[in-house]
Amino acid sequence: MVSFLSSTTRRRRARSTAALLSAAIAITPILAERGFAADRLRPAASSGAPATAAPQSPSQSAPAKSSQSQAATVWTLPAPIWAAWRAAFLDASGRVVDTANGDISHSEGQGYGLLLAVYANDWATFDQIWTFTLTELLIRDDGLAAWKWDPNHKPHVVDINNATDGDILIAWALAQAASLWNEPRYRDAATRIAKAVGSTMLRSFGGYTLILPGAAGFDHSADGGGVIINPSYWVFEALPVLASLAPDYDWTGAERSGLDLLSKAQFGSYSLPSDWIQVSVNGDLAPAPGFDPVFGYNSLRIPLYLLGAGHTEKQRLEPYDHAWVQDGRYSPLIVDVETGKVVERLTEPGYEILAALVSCSLSGTSVPYDLREFQPTSYFASTLHLLAMTVLARRYAKCL
Repeated sequence: MVSFLSSTTRRRRARSTAALLSAAIAITPILAERGFAADRLRPAASSGAPATAAPQSPSQSAPAKSSQSQAATVWTLPAPIWAAWRAAFLDASGRVVDTANGDISHSEGQGYGLLLAVYANDWATFDQIWTFTLTELLIRDDGLAAWKWDPNHKPHVVDINNATDGDILIAWALAQAASLWNEPRYRDAATRIAKAVGSTMLRSFGGYTLILPGAAGFDHSADGGGVIINPSYWVFEALPVLASLAPDYDWTGAERSGLDLLSKAQFGSYSLPSDWIQVSVNGDLAPAPGFDPVFGYNSLRIPLYLLGAGHTEKQRLEPYDHAWVQDGRYSPLIVDVETGKVVERLTEPGYEILAALVSCSLSGTSVPYDLREFQPTSYFASTLHLLAMTVLARRYAKCL
């Protein structure tokens, strides 16, 4: 188990050279967030602990950095935490493995892996993940990624349809990597994907600018039906980046519509959105037919994406806080939004820290110490755990 404890707590616990080394690593994101140079915190080599080498690029030993790239390195994911995630979920080919879903890989996971590699300032791992993504998933004619890759089937791509959240995550991570490591080929790839998403996945319908979840199966407007959306596919922090890459498309409208949809799609006694929502031609919203009417695993990401982008409006966030804090404990729920029945209580730390993040944003509540520890569990929970850590360190260091 590796720790993401606050600097104050670490100082209290430091009693040896090894403990002091861990403290220096763990407080890097917090101090960097407050303007301290991260390189001043890098521990020196000693007989008691090995020196930690700066990550190297695949082809260069010392990549040049512009002022823009330096800004991108303000926060760095602690190396021990990143190493634990890599060991659990990344294979040698650059494939991010969904350990709870038959060991498949998908565009979402590749996007998250790329994003975390950027936060870890790990160019070599980023390029490894990107190479797999480029060669194995970016095989569609429209520039989007096939969403599902199964190691137990030949060919490995078993569903050529895309998943737009994966495309957005990949483009966002590529754009950040291009700035961080001054690598034009990443920006070129990010631009191609952003243009593909903008030209094929943004749809004006029902008074909204919608993000289609995929190229096939969700837009039934041509035959008089509605459009099915997944509100967790609005990765709000990524949308301005995609707008800078592909300015000909209505990203501002998509962001505004996503926020509006979340304000309106508060179903049932818990006032939570369902994972899949049907938008009618008149703009009415309802749980999508043909899908379970649940606030489920997809929707757990919504407050993470809102807070990562600085959207802190209480009206949107309070339903999550009310549903997830039970008897003083953080207990995220899977809920049937039509009946109000609790389908499942989630106990993995990677889910619980999402509830802690929401409470932090609403009331300044400190994140419990046990949630600042990272021990890999399942792929999705562990990945959300690290993403929540990044949002806390970048925007809510007061709660650590």
